[in-house]
Amino acid sequence: MPWPDSVVDTLVGAEAVVHQYGVVFAVLAVVAGWYLGRVLTGVLGRRVARRFMRPSVTRTVLRLIRTGSLGLGVLAAAWALGFGLGNLVVSVTVFSAVLGIVLAPIVGSVINGVFVLADQPYEIGDLIEFTDTGQRGFVEDITLRYTKVFTLDNTFLVMPNGEMRTANIVNYSAEDERTRLSLSVEVTYESDIAAARTAIERAAATCDGVISGGPDIRIGSARYPAKPTCYIDEYADSGVNLTLRYWAEQPYRLLSVRSAVQTRIWDELQDRDDVEIAYPHVQHVFDEESGEANVALRRRQ
Repeated sequence: MPWPDSVVDTLVGAEAVVHQYGVVFAVLAVVAGWYLGRVLTGVLGRRVARRFMRPSVTRTVLRLIRTGSLGLGVLAAAWALGFGLGNLVVSVTVFSAVLGIVLAPIVGSVINGVFVLADQPYEIGDLIEFTDTGQRGFVEDITLRYTKVFTLDNTFLVMPNGEMRTANIVNYSAEDERTRLSLSVEVTYESDIAAARTAIERAAATCDGVISGGPDIRIGSARYPAKPTCYIDEYADSGVNLTLRYWAEQPYRLLSVRSAVQTRIWDELQDRDDVEIAYPHVQHVFDEESGEANVALRRRQ
């Protein structure tokens, strides 16, 4: 059924007004698209967060909503400026071809970003370390193009997702924040080894941030003692190597925890007479078959 003449005349008049004030309507359309994106993210933010339960995916979905709303505003602005549907299709096609040639690395980063979000090797707030450089930091943000890491040196690392996928990364915060640390202590052969092991374990257990005991910690199919445990590792040239294994409650202050443990062990062993920390000793022994040693003494002036 054909539309009434009054409706057709109204539509034609509205289109004429829009084209007459094209610039004004274009600006209003872009502003409306931007504002609509903010309103939608504000309304849907909690629902999206409850749906996906991951901050990185939630932020990505909300960014797509804002971008989509702004994109609709831009299309409306293009129509207001006189671009027809055919011109828009041709313009989008040409722009896409240029985009594919010039911005291919960015497109690759976006694809890698999708894989990063799907594989979940790290999440916002995790403490990670790049094994190639030794840099540690907290994951500040994950987008489709890059991952932003806030390092412990108070600097930002912005890494393309393509490089993040190929980098060797240690995640200290994934699933279980408890981190196992080790410390080697060498004592002399004359020391009481059993007493040294007990003293080292007791000293580590009294440090803040160290798990002092409790049920064994399960990692995969293996179980490890939760409390600090000292083992006889090796009979070295200058003494007996003892290796202490202990667990830090959180990975965020590993250097401080390690320093505190070493300080407490040093104080504990210094107060004992039956345990002595070893250091290299070199002795020259001469007997009847070793010949003679020419030694000269020079008095200091």
